[in-house]
Amino acid sequence: MQTIKGPGLFLAQFAGDAAPFNDFAAICRWAAGHGYKGVQVPTRGANFLDLDRAATSQTYCDEVKGVAAEAGVAITELSTHLQGQLVAVHPAYDLAFDGFAAPELRGNPVARAEWAVDQVKKALTASRRLGLNAMATFSGALAWPYVYPWPQRPAGLIEEAFDELARRWRPILDHAEDQGVDLCYEIHPGEDLHDGISYEMFWERVGQHPRACMLYDPSHYVLQHLDYLQHIDIYHERIRMFHVKDAELNPTGRQGVYGGYQSWANRAGRFRSLGDGQVDFGGVFSKLTQYGFKGWAVVEWECALKHPEDGAREGAAFVRDHIIRVTEKAFDDFAGSGADRAANRRMLGLEA
Repeated sequence: MQTIKGPGLFLAQFAGDAAPFNDFAAICRWAAGHGYKGVQVPTRGANFLDLDRAATSQTYCDEVKGVAAEAGVAITELSTHLQGQLVAVHPAYDLAFDGFAAPELRGNPVARAEWAVDQVKKALTASRRLGLNAMATFSGALAWPYVYPWPQRPAGLIEEAFDELARRWRPILDHAEDQGVDLCYEIHPGEDLHDGISYEMFWERVGQHPRACMLYDPSHYVLQHLDYLQHIDIYHERIRMFHVKDAELNPTGRQGVYGGYQSWANRAGRFRSLGDGQVDFGGVFSKLTQYGFKGWAVVEWECALKHPEDGAREGAAFVRDHIIRVTEKAFDDFAGSGADRAANRRMLGLEA
């Protein structure tokens, strides 16, 4: 066992045009001022990290690490959620997801996907230059429109979708292996990798690639009514990243998991700031600690009710209070009588 690192903060939800949220050094100081020890850095847009430079220049990466360190935080991981989403997009979502791409690529799904693959590979290289061993991403989705099908899915449709998804990601995973960086898919509704079984379908198709890992976020499992604690028991060897995010699911006689097309504030299932939802974080931190999770506990603030700055301030203390400093001895060591094989055999009624 080992003590989980943290608290860390995912910067994506806080980035903006106003200070201190528009400058990397300033937002790092702001995070450190709230008690965070690390920041997870999005890579879409150059206000925090110039991805092209980071992929090619060790000097630049050392400078970025130095800026964070001077502010009082470490870089925990990089994120390519938006670019990973664009590796695989069903045509029904082309227009919606075009906003994630560079402007010159919009309306050109093939060029957009090629750009996305290049972006994810660059971020993996940048991760290695920054001394990081894991990176966050989304899988994208080809099969998601058929998750709850009517009319029924034709035979082989899902298999074809996952075969293609694996084909697109395999070269990226091989690049991740070359860089020594785990690629951690956030298991998330809207992605083809949205639960344990769908992750297994993908993992099998990429040959159980050692770099195809998981980002664990219990909030997405609460909203699916999935056992998020047993999930750790099953997949702890694949979980290499951890988003600390809360959620609640309060179904009524009028709506349930699907939410009735309501706003986040009015859905039966909604994300909440830490401590305001239903996730048993005592159980989550206990299981991850039990299984020797080696990464960071990173707050991802998403809440339909609370102001983000309040959520960030409270989140640092919440994570700090839930991190378990692992023990170096057993609680009953005081009663130990030492190791003596002859005595053990006598206690068992065996000859010494």
